[in-house]
Amino acid sequence: MATATRYMLAEGLGVRPPLKWAGGKRWLVPHLQKIWKKHSQRRLVEPFCGGLAVALGLLPEEALLNDINPHAINFYLWLKKGLKVRLSMRNDEESFYECRARFNELNSKGKSTSREAAELFYYLNRTGYNGLCRFNKKGEFNVPFGRYKTINYDQFTDEFKHYRSVFANWQFSVSDFQSVPVQDDDFIYADPPYDVEFTQYSKEGFGWDDQVRLAQWLAEHSGPVVLSNQATARVVKLYKSLGFKTKILDAPRLISCTGDRASAREVLAVKGV
Repeated sequence: MATATRYMLAEGLGVRPPLKWAGGKRWLVPHLQKIWKKHSQRRLVEPFCGGLAVALGLLPEEALLNDINPHAINFYLWLKKGLKVRLSMRNDEESFYECRARFNELNSKGKSTSREAAELFYYLNRTGYNGLCRFNKKGEFNVPFGRYKTINYDQFTDEFKHYRSVFANWQFSVSDFQSVPVQDDDFIYADPPYDVEFTQYSKEGFGWDDQVRLAQWLAEHSGPVVLSNQATARVVKLYKSLGFKTKILDAPRLISCTGDRASAREVLAVKGV
C-alpha cells in the first residue's frame, strides 16, 4: 500500500475518496485521527462506510467496510479488482439520462453487481447533482443531471489503479449494520444517515427507530466506538443516556438548496476510546 498511499496522499487527509459523497466526513478526519492514533493496530469497522472518506483518511491496515447501498459497494469491489472504466463519459444531459435508465435497467434485471453497473454508477456519481446518491422506494436511482460546467473524468479514473493496493486488506459488505460481523476488539466508526426528515439514501430508509437500534448496538460493543450524527437534541440525549461522552462540532454545510453554507452542528459520541 505504501506506493499508492504516497502517490495519493493529501496532507493530513489521507487518500482522496474515489466518489463524490453528499455528507462525506473528510472534514472530520483530523478529529478522528487524534482518537485513532492509539488504536491504529486494530481493525477499523464502518457499518455505514458511504464515500470512504474516513477509511481513506485513517488508512488502517485492516478494515471491514459495510454499507446498505449495494451500488457503492459493488463499485469498491471492482476498484479492488483493478477497474478500468471503458464507458464513454460525457458531461451531457442526454447522455446522463440514457446512462441512468441503463443503470436502473441493469438493477431490475439482477445485474447490479456487473462491471457495467459499477462504471455507470461512477459516471452517474460524477455527473449527477451535487454528488447525491438517492434511490426511490423501487430501488431506482433518481438523482437529476448535475449542471457542472466541466468535468475532468480522466483526472480521477487515472488514479483508479492505485486503489487496488490500498484496498488489498479491506473487506467490503452489504447488510444492515446489526449483521456486520464485528469482533470484540474492533474499532467501530459509525456515521449513519442524519436524524433529519429526508433519509432516503437507499430504498430501505433510516428512521428514528433505526437510530435507537444503532445506538443500543454500539453501546453493547466492548471495543472503542465513535459515532457522528447531526446534533439534534434527541440524538445527543440518546447517546448520553447510554454512557457515551459527547462533543459538539461545527460541520461544513456542503449541500443546501438555499445556498446557505453556515456551519451545521454535529455530535461526536465516543465510548471506550
